[in-house]
Amino acid sequence: MFILFGTIAVLIVSVLQILVFEKNKSFGKCLHIFLKNEFVVNLVSLALLTYVFKYQHIFVTKGYGVTSFIKYFLLAVVVGICFMLLCQIFEGRIVFKSSEVKKSRGAKAVRIISPILVCLGSAMYFATIWSRKAFGEISGDQLLINLLSPTTGTDVTVYEECFEGPVFQTMLVTAIFCLFVFSKFTASYVNLGKAKCVFNDLWRRIISLMLSLAVLVGGAFYCYNGLKLRDVYLSYFAKSDMIETTYADPREVKITFPEKKRNLIHIYLESMENSFLSTDLGGYMDTNLMPELTELSYEGVVFSHNDSKFGGPQQATGTQWSIASMVNQCTGLPMKTPDGPNSYGSKDNFLPGACTLYDLLKEQGYEQTAMFGADAQFGGLRYLFEAHGDVKVFDIKYARANGYVPENYNVWWGYEDDKLYEFAKEEITRLYETGKPFNFTMETADTHRPNGYLSPNAPTPYDKQYANVIAYSSSEAVKLIRWIQEQPFYDNTTIVVIGDHLSMDTEFFEDFDKKYFRNQYNLILNPVQGVDGVSESVCRNRQYANFDMFPTILSSMGVQIEGNRLGVGTDLFSGDKTIIEEYGLDTVNLELQKKSDYYNAKILNGNTVPRSHRTKNQWAEHDEKNATSTTKQSKAADASTTSKPHGKTVSHPSTTLHETTVKGN
Repeated sequence: MFILFGTIAVLIVSVLQILVFEKNKSFGKCLHIFLKNEFVVNLVSLALLTYVFKYQHIFVTKGYGVTSFIKYFLLAVVVGICFMLLCQIFEGRIVFKSSEVKKSRGAKAVRIISPILVCLGSAMYFATIWSRKAFGEISGDQLLINLLSPTTGTDVTVYEECFEGPVFQTMLVTAIFCLFVFSKFTASYVNLGKAKCVFNDLWRRIISLMLSLAVLVGGAFYCYNGLKLRDVYLSYFAKSDMIETTYADPREVKITFPEKKRNLIHIYLESMENSFLSTDLGGYMDTNLMPELTELSYEGVVFSHNDSKFGGPQQATGTQWSIASMVNQCTGLPMKTPDGPNSYGSKDNFLPGACTLYDLLKEQGYEQTAMFGADAQFGGLRYLFEAHGDVKVFDIKYARANGYVPENYNVWWGYEDDKLYEFAKEEITRLYETGKPFNFTMETADTHRPNGYLSPNAPTPYDKQYANVIAYSSSEAVKLIRWIQEQPFYDNTTIVVIGDHLSMDTEFFEDFDKKYFRNQYNLILNPVQGVDGVSESVCRNRQYANFDMFPTILSSMGVQIEGNRLGVGTDLFSGDKTIIEEYGLDTVNLELQKKSDYYNAKILNGNTVPRSHRTKNQWAEHDEKNATSTTKQSKAADASTTSKPHGKTVSHPSTTLHETTVKGN
């Protein structure tokens, strides 16, 4: 099929060549031109398709749509025209010579402006390609938050990839374009010994300007779609009251801790997802890459999106990267685009209006530590723990300052997971010996993209490095958990194990079926509810997100939550519907993408904001609107900058309780 579309392109180019350049239009001559073009153009185009554009199995058309064939047709046309012009140059029909360029203000302006436009357009294009390859399908809110958050502690490979990718590519394209713009050559067509100028400085300026505008518009359009910049528009201009009307403020909800307070160990496994399981378990691998975590899962509670043992949360707005996942699970809120610069840039303005898990545990006398192998400054993570709960931060900086590693030590993002697990044992023991209930939070790093960090201690049974990294991470994480289970405090300790987000190693997943639902690994060990005490209906076929983990974690520690809601999250153990189960994922994502005046004022800026409550009649109106399809809702959102969430009434205590009732014994 590709060759068929290529033949059509060759036919068009051949007719153009015969009409413009050939005096001999005999059948034999025309056939010769066509066959020559057919061989060269299709050969070059197919090579570009295979080795440059990375198309696979090009002679097996199954799996390719009309769009792919049209793209090949356009590619063949470009290749054909280039080949035709090269032939005319080699045959002496097109000749070049140097000439003076026009020095008017308009001409100078074109020479200055057009390279700038090409630079901007190509930068947007290449930056989008790089970001999608490096981080996957990132959302607009993730893009903005990361741009406005501290980048200290970023692994050096990220900067190297950025320079080798979009920076260098943009410089190269701009430099090549400048060679054309500032050149002095003219082109003439020689016919019967007479030369006719067909390309001069005027044509160069016209082509330069048109080409630069095309690159700018094309780059901007590709960037708009590729980075989902529509979400950015929604974040600043479209409004929603979903958070306001569904938010259960932990300060207003009656929360009762048990007399004997339970310890919490919260383990974030970088990029760990159920895709790494074997296909018979719901994963995508021929061989199970994490057998240890699989075995461990049968000892605890897993909340699955389907009717099998293994499943996970939906990918909701503001939940899909590390710092966002941690914010979700300690506040019950999505991490939304800040309404001003650097809103996450210090401990004084990192969600000052949020009441977090760490704040609640601090009030109950918990000793708390957060441990990372990386620099906790990255993404403003340190500020989360410093602003809420006075959590001790044990990161690479702390390890260097306190002699755990040499002062100049730097492996991967800081120190590797082999060391992290050993330091974790020591710190957990210290927390226990304080005699206080404790909360220990940690996040691994070796499974971070690209390709992960392969420990020298890791076996390598698989062809791909990332597969070996995942397998070793599963094994080592379970070794730590088995050690915890052997300690005297385990009977009174709940362990939460969860992948912080989906893996961003796009190369590893490039052959995955796009329809396959990738989801985070999750497991709660030793909850007060017990394993046998939780019904299948509570654990299976649940539609939830990371922010539902906030009340769920507290519930697993024996904490009673009046109304079973905190933040916008729902205690999954209660069996109550989550907001995703109430409204549907598409509606929730659309509404959370939009600007929330309540979130900006109360959560981001810490201001006291009166809540505007809905009436039953208002909710009834939304029940009627919910009968329309999600597609229609999305189209309507494009036409209006303000809309309301669709769905049924969500009953939660924050609409009736207005006193601070956090209690414990």
